[in-house]
Amino acid sequence: MEPPFIGKVALVTGAAAGIGRASALAFAREGAKVVVADVNVAGGEETVALCRELNTDAIFVRCDVSQRGDVEQLIAKAVDTFGRIDFAHNNAGIEGVQAMLVDYPEEVWDQVIDINLKGVWLCMKYEIRQMLQQGGGAIVNTSSVAGLSGSRGVSAYVASKHGIVGITKAAALEYARNGIRVNAICPGTIHTAMIDRFTRGDPELLSQFAEGEPIGRLGSPEEVANAVVWLCSEKASFVTGATLAVDGGRLA
Repeated sequence: MEPPFIGKVALVTGAAAGIGRASALAFAREGAKVVVADVNVAGGEETVALCRELNTDAIFVRCDVSQRGDVEQLIAKAVDTFGRIDFAHNNAGIEGVQAMLVDYPEEVWDQVIDINLKGVWLCMKYEIRQMLQQGGGAIVNTSSVAGLSGSRGVSAYVASKHGIVGITKAAALEYARNGIRVNAICPGTIHTAMIDRFTRGDPELLSQFAEGEPIGRLGSPEEVANAVVWLCSEKASFVTGATLAVDGGRLA
């Protein structure tokens, strides 16, 4: 049976590692050509190599999603190479620092909002322009359980992820009649490099994170990627403006 995404093109930002890499590989397994975007050149090129091992075409484009020129170049390169963009997973993001609100450094606040929220806005701005020209597409933005609830000590991250939920809903409503679906995923605690940085390799702290998930373990990037691919597929053809928690029951 032919993979369902043969002839389709998927773009993934923040694809050098973690959820982004898992998403790129999941699209590749479904037959899509993949555009891998990240500021991490070595990691991005490794993701491309892994995609090609799955017998699909892939390219890497270095892109800082907080910079309009980089995003314009990313979309142009994707279209010049593959002719279209059917799916986009806007996943690039950073965690910032841990600090109470009154102590939060302004420069870090600006960086988190620029990458996490402005970056999603810029990517959608140019992805949707292309999708309008070609007659449709599907977009998934990476928010977080921190986009649906509060958390102490990471106010910039929480604000940015709440913002992603809002802009996802706004875009979904604006372009629903144009064949463009826009949804957000809200991962719980997923075992990525971000969590390793947060726990500083402390197995006890990592175990506490796992115990905080009702399912009793951390999620994997591949489990989040499966949700992304489903939201982009025809199986989710009546789903737009949704926020899908992939969190092991944490928000419940």
